[in-house]
Amino acid sequence: MQNPRESYLDLITTYTGQLEKIKSKLMQSSMLRLAIFLAAAFAVYYFWSNSQIVIGIVIAVIILFLILVSRHSNLQYKRDFFQQLIQINETELKVLDRQFHDLPDGENHKNPQHPFSLDIDLFGRGSFYQYINRSGLKSGERKLVELLTANSISNIEQKQEAIRELADNLEWRQNYLATAALVKTTTSSESIIKWLKNYTGFAPRMMKWLPNLFSAVSLVLFILMYFDFIPESVLIGWFFIGLIITGIYVKKVNSLWDNSGKAQSTFEQYYKLMLLLEKHEFESEYLKAQQQKIKSEKANASGVIKQFSKMLGTLDQRSNLLVGTFMNAFFLSDLRQVYKIEQWIKTNADKVEEWFDVIAFFDSQNSLGNFGFNNPQYTYAKITNTGTTFKATGLAHPLLDPRKAVTNDFEIDNKQFFIITGANMAGKSTFLRTVSLSIVMSNVGLPICADSVTYTPIKLITSMRTSDSLTDDESYFFSELKRLQFIVNAIKSDTYFIILDEILKGTNSTDKAIGSRKFIEKLVGSHSTGIIATHDLSLCEAADDLDQVKNYYFDAEIKDDELFFDYTFKKGICQNMNASFLLRKMNIIDA
Repeated sequence: MQNPRESYLDLITTYTGQLEKIKSKLMQSSMLRLAIFLAAAFAVYYFWSNSQIVIGIVIAVIILFLILVSRHSNLQYKRDFFQQLIQINETELKVLDRQFHDLPDGENHKNPQHPFSLDIDLFGRGSFYQYINRSGLKSGERKLVELLTANSISNIEQKQEAIRELADNLEWRQNYLATAALVKTTTSSESIIKWLKNYTGFAPRMMKWLPNLFSAVSLVLFILMYFDFIPESVLIGWFFIGLIITGIYVKKVNSLWDNSGKAQSTFEQYYKLMLLLEKHEFESEYLKAQQQKIKSEKANASGVIKQFSKMLGTLDQRSNLLVGTFMNAFFLSDLRQVYKIEQWIKTNADKVEEWFDVIAFFDSQNSLGNFGFNNPQYTYAKITNTGTTFKATGLAHPLLDPRKAVTNDFEIDNKQFFIITGANMAGKSTFLRTVSLSIVMSNVGLPICADSVTYTPIKLITSMRTSDSLTDDESYFFSELKRLQFIVNAIKSDTYFIILDEILKGTNSTDKAIGSRKFIEKLVGSHSTGIIATHDLSLCEAADDLDQVKNYYFDAEIKDDELFFDYTFKKGICQNMNASFLLRKMNIIDA
């Protein structure tokens, strides 16, 4: 078992050394380009009177510079790549120390209508999402949100196997994340997919052969002029013919160029991600099934995407006015590339969405695998189909400092309902969120913060944070009723684990007691499983009449005029409430 902290420190040392080597090569590359430029300038000056030699020097220098620029760009990418890897490992060291509040918090993903996400702090500052998310792509982020909120109970063991495998492949995961993080684009993958699907071609079929024929004629004319067989006027005339042919389609080419320019960087980076996926030998069936979507006996998706990226990059060369004019006039380069691009779109547009989805899937799984690696002491739930819905020993919330967190044993059978009472601040709400999040994590396939876990998969639904709405002109009580109605409707068609925190707070105590008791009876009658926390001790009497209902509590003790909590989950009914004591202690009321 790898030690996360030691692994991250070792990788920082390794990548820092590699980064320094790349920086040294970049400096050498810059000096080499300068030296070649100065040498070329001197040679042109020396041979200025011989135009043929000067032209030869210029052509040779241009070719050499293009090679060196490409090499320099590759070195710059490697530099950025290693910098990204170092940053990734530094981030993980901070997270291990519980310093993660500067990471993306997913505040925009909050949804009050969701069955549980708002109640259990799944999104927002200090949330589980902020703690776990390591998405390098926006599409990967959305896929992770989808996984966490899906409330899916299928294929859990396969998901666990996949997370275990990814957890063990630290360097591959980080290479994938670093590559994904270097995707710099203002255009979303969804927009690119929409553009490809809706694209209408305009290049005529003759563009399959006309640019090649035109280029061949241009080369012949260049040679003839070079050896003085024809005058320069012939070449100039041919120059304008090429511009006229290109000009016929210039508006449509400009439109394609604008859209393709937005997509080019995405395709360039996605090619690298696909290559990482194709080359890696996955073992879990869950991951192999996704990998297979981009692999083919004829041509892997990475090769097809790389081909398209090069096409788009070649078309982008027209942005240089001098180069673009020359290449279009003599080689019809725009029309050549447009035809190739349109043929690619025609053949592959429908496949791109699936390929992009695979990339997003692995980007989201990366976060899950990273969580598994960071928490080797956590336990994967043993999936069963017995009478026990959830059984855990040493259970705690993953966001609590393990040095301070109090663990609890918890076991609830199918169709049981627990009523939990307890003093203020004794730990009831934290315990509810611990159980809730543990169910969500188990359904996703994640290991949970416990010594042992046995789990029969079940969907989750909660009512813990109801609020009034001025916008919708709703009272607190009406909002609460709507949430309870939502739960009742949900359990008509599916089985849920229900967690409630102090229901019917918006009405008087007598009405609350009667209504809460009736609601408990309805839930028990529907054969639901769940927990309700309450301060109303009268609700505990339901256990006397209903075999499925059990009472548990969290306690508080007053010793030497001080309040003490043990945060321990106990069987029975709480006898010590502390509201009056706290009011007196804080001088809010008189002793």
